[in-house]
Amino acid sequence: MSRDVTVLAEPAGEPHEPTPATPSGRRGSPRASRTHPAVWIPALLVAAGMLVPAAFLVLQASELSGARIVDLVTAPETLRLTGRTLLLAASVTTASLLLGVPIAWLTVRSDLPGRRFFAVATALPLVIPTYVGGYALVAALAPGGLVQSWFGFRPPSPYGFWGAFTALTLFTFPYVLLTVQASLRGLDPSLEEASRSLGRGPLQTFVRVTLPQLRPAAAAGGLLVTLYVLSDFGAVSMLRYSTFTRAVYLQYRAAFDRAPAALLGLMLVLLTIVFLVLEARVARDRGGQFGVRGAGRGASRIRLGAWRWPAVALCTGVVVAGLVLPVSVIVYWLVRGLRVGEPMAAVLGPAGRSLLAAALGALAGVVCAVPIAVWAARSRSRVARLVERASFTGYALPGIVVALALVYVGIRTVPSLYQTLAMLVFAYVVLFLPQAVGAIRSSLLQVNPNVEDAARTLGSSRLATLRRVTLPLARRGALAGGALVFLTALKELPATLLLAPTGYDTLATRVWSATTEAFFARAALPALTLVVLGSAPLAVAMIRERRERT
Repeated sequence: MSRDVTVLAEPAGEPHEPTPATPSGRRGSPRASRTHPAVWIPALLVAAGMLVPAAFLVLQASELSGARIVDLVTAPETLRLTGRTLLLAASVTTASLLLGVPIAWLTVRSDLPGRRFFAVATALPLVIPTYVGGYALVAALAPGGLVQSWFGFRPPSPYGFWGAFTALTLFTFPYVLLTVQASLRGLDPSLEEASRSLGRGPLQTFVRVTLPQLRPAAAAGGLLVTLYVLSDFGAVSMLRYSTFTRAVYLQYRAAFDRAPAALLGLMLVLLTIVFLVLEARVARDRGGQFGVRGAGRGASRIRLGAWRWPAVALCTGVVVAGLVLPVSVIVYWLVRGLRVGEPMAAVLGPAGRSLLAAALGALAGVVCAVPIAVWAARSRSRVARLVERASFTGYALPGIVVALALVYVGIRTVPSLYQTLAMLVFAYVVLFLPQAVGAIRSSLLQVNPNVEDAARTLGSSRLATLRRVTLPLARRGALAGGALVFLTALKELPATLLLAPTGYDTLATRVWSATTEAFFARAALPALTLVVLGSAPLAVAMIRERRERT
C-alpha cells in the first residue's frame, strides 16, 4: 500500500510528490498539522463533547467525601452487586463461547445438512433486543402467561438469575458466532491439512490446530458479550435480577442525592476497563501465529459421520429457542390483544417518535463523524488519533451511565435542555458515534488519496478539494454509518427512559412500561415492530458479506 499525500495538508497550487509508505501502511501525510481548519476544528469540538459525560460523572462522584466513598464501595450491598454482575457476565460469556464456537465450526467447516440455512438462522436471535427477549420469556412463563394458559400448569419462574442468564445468552451468543465464522473463513487450510497428514484425527486437529488460531476471534466475540451484559439494563430489570445497571437506575429514581449513583456508574466503567485489558491480553499475537491467512482457497469440508444428526439437533434447538419461540410468544399475545380490542393504531405514535429521534440521532451522528473520520483517514498526526480514540469514549460506557451523566449536565449547566429531544439526540450521538466514524473512515481508506492529489495538482484549493472530492468519496460510508446509528438508536432503552421529554414514549419505552405493568398484549405490537426493524442491519451485513465472498 502506498502512503499518499493528503491534499488537505497542501498549500494551494504547490506541486508535490507522493509520500512513501509508512511501515504500518497507514495513509496520511507528515504535514498533518496543516490539515484544513474546516476539518480539525469541528473534530476537536466533537471529541470534547464526547468526553462530557465521563467528566461530569467524575465531577459528581467527587462531591462525596473520602470516607463515604470507602463506605459505599465496601458496603455489603455494593459487594453483592459486584458479585452478581460478575457472575452473570462470566456465565453468559462462557455459555456464549460454548454455543458460538462449535456452531460456527459446524456451519463453516463441516458437511452439516442445511449448513447455509443454519449459518443465517442461528445468527438471527441477534435482531431481538434483549429486553424484548426478556419480555417474551416473562410473557410465556410468568403466572397467567402462555404456558399456564395453554397447558394448565405453572412453569418455573422466569425471574432471577436463570431468567437473565437464559435471555442474555440466547440473544447475545451470535456476537461470538459471527466473529468466529469470519475468522474460520480466513484461516489457512494448509495447517489443518498438514496436521491430518501427520496422522491426527479431525477432533485432535480442531483442538490443537484450529482452536488456538480462533482465540483472537473468540476473545473479541466474548468481549462483546461481556460488555453487553455489563451494560444491559432492560433484560435484567424485566427479569428482576439486580446488577449495577439496575442499581444505578433505582438509585437515581429513589434518592435525592445522586452522587452515589454516579459512584456506582464509575465502578461499572472500571469493570468495563478491566475486561478490555483482559481481552487485549488473551488476544495478543505471540509470535505472529494469528497473522497466517490462506492463499485464497477454501478449506475442505469435514465429514461429521454419525455426528451429523446430533449437530442438526443442536442447531435446530438454538434456532427454536432463540428465534421461533420468542416470536411465537409475541405473536400469540398480539393476536390475544387484538381479540380483546387492543388498538393497532396505538403503536403509530410511539413508532413515529422512535423513527424521528433515531433519524435525528443518525443525522447528527454522521455530521459529527465526518471531520473525525476524514482527519483520522488522511493524517498520521497523533492528535488525530487521540481525537478518534476520544470519540469512542461514549461507546465504551454503558447507556445507563451516559444517561445518568447527561442528567447531571442538564440539571447543573443547561437546564433548558434537560429532558428535551435535543438532549436525547446528543445522548444517541455519544453512545453510537463510533459506528458512523468507523464506516466513514473505512470508506475513505479504500480510496486512493491520489484522487485528491490530482484535484490539488489541477489547482483546486484545500477547501474546494474537501467539498468536491473528499466528502463525496465519504458518502457511501456516511450512508452505512448513518443506517447503523439509526437502527441502534431505534432500540435504545435506558437513555431514552431518563432523557426523553415527558410524554415522549417510543417503541422501546412502550415495551418497557407495558411489560413492567404485566400488560403483555399491549407490549406485543411494539415489540414485534422493533424485531422487524432491527432485522434490517443484520440482513444488510449478511448480504454485503456474501457479495464480497462471491
